[in-house]
Amino acid sequence: MRRLVNQLVLLVGLCCAVLDVSAQPTDGAALSNDVALIEKSRHGLDGIIAYVASRPETFPPRAPSRQRVLTPVQRQEARDVWGRFLDHQLMLDSIWQRLSAKPAGADDKHAAFRLRYAAFLARYRYALDFIAMVDADPALRVVLNEPVDELGLPVRSYADFKFRFLNVAMATEFAALSATHRSYGADDKFPLANALQLDESRIWAAGKGHGVLNTLRNAGQIVQDGGARLVFPVQKGVSEWMGDTRVLYGAQHLVTDDQIATLAPKLLPGDVMLVRREWFLSNIGLPGFWPHAALYVGSPEERKAYFNDPAVQAWLVEQGITDGSLDTLLKTRQPAAYAVSLQLDAHGFRPRVIEAMSEGVSLTTLEHSAAADSVAVLRPRLSRLEVAKAILKAFEYHGRPYDFDFDFRTDATLVCTELVYKAYSPTADKHGLDLPIKTVAGRPVLTANDIAQHFDATWGEAGQQFDLIAFLDGQARAKRADDADLARFRTSWKRPKWHILVQDSPLAAK
Repeated sequence: MRRLVNQLVLLVGLCCAVLDVSAQPTDGAALSNDVALIEKSRHGLDGIIAYVASRPETFPPRAPSRQRVLTPVQRQEARDVWGRFLDHQLMLDSIWQRLSAKPAGADDKHAAFRLRYAAFLARYRYALDFIAMVDADPALRVVLNEPVDELGLPVRSYADFKFRFLNVAMATEFAALSATHRSYGADDKFPLANALQLDESRIWAAGKGHGVLNTLRNAGQIVQDGGARLVFPVQKGVSEWMGDTRVLYGAQHLVTDDQIATLAPKLLPGDVMLVRREWFLSNIGLPGFWPHAALYVGSPEERKAYFNDPAVQAWLVEQGITDGSLDTLLKTRQPAAYAVSLQLDAHGFRPRVIEAMSEGVSLTTLEHSAAADSVAVLRPRLSRLEVAKAILKAFEYHGRPYDFDFDFRTDATLVCTELVYKAYSPTADKHGLDLPIKTVAGRPVLTANDIAQHFDATWGEAGQQFDLIAFLDGQARAKRADDADLARFRTSWKRPKWHILVQDSPLAAK
């Protein structure tokens, strides 16, 4: 088997001088951005593979002795895992396509190639791992071939995915890239050097079993129309939207500065913001259209005006605060966080939002937090006293690290929605919000999309807990954000996660 693939490597390697497998220019910032994305996706895919191995009841390690029917819980678990797996695959695929779009200059040709190759290897390696772990069970194949609405994938997505990666075209591409990589020589300083070596060795090892071997044995399955069908519905023009700085820092946004200035007077302390940034690093692994949530805490002046309330004043006296100021309590209980809340940024804006980001739980300006592609503002139907207690609780979490494992079971690290959830959690002294927790990949979670879905499900019912204050709905193709209505917001949670890929197509929920 190894001899056969080596022969293929040599044959394809002869073509490398003609098929220049280089990429677009890769400066230091762009390289760091894509390295971070690839590392995050590899970490996420590692976790998914480990989780599948730990759940033999849903993902049996070998073909069942007799045909089985998955329980509803197992079916949902399989869909959740499939969606998370494809999420990381999509990010790797997008990096691969973007880096393949333009030739690199001579100075950075090798670095650009290695980055592109790292994205390719990670896609291929984890695809072979996943297929090997789930393909033995016909019942699982049925579930994975059902439509995945949150990603905009049609029926037979698993069959298409399997065909793409167990195909002679993929093995041929791997052989060509492997030969080119060897011709460039090792570079131990490349940040993903160990990942390249590990992923490449895993692909060769799979060939000894059923990965590349299956591919070559099925060489008759030549890819239709000269290339594998794209699993993901990427449309023309998307690569322009996915700039190098975009995926990490959101350098462009559809919500304009003027729209943010108009939004600001509508907000009150305690409002919950749902925020969407296309192609943002923290979106990876989070299901649904809405990936991020934040808590608007307001400025000292806004808090002074809003919490001039008899119930709040009485509670403050109980806390030993005699001047009637919530800010005095915040300064007394959380002096470090309060000091940060008074600092102006380079543009003269003061922090008015607290949110959990990749840097940790941070106080940020509204101008930064709302610089996004879609923003919705929800106001809890709670008393001002309840809101004051929630803001105090949120300040307590300031400075804690971001929870990249998205696990609500610990307070040591927090994810964005966890901050909102725990700030408003019911306790002995406050009613709070009853937000729906669900289990994803074995962990209790609440996503921002769940909050939007809960709003829709309870609208007009006795259990309604929020009112919609504003919805700025990003229209990527038109490069603007619309001031949208309640009806559009109520259906926004139904949109595919990568809505930009399918906007203006039948897959997009309008």
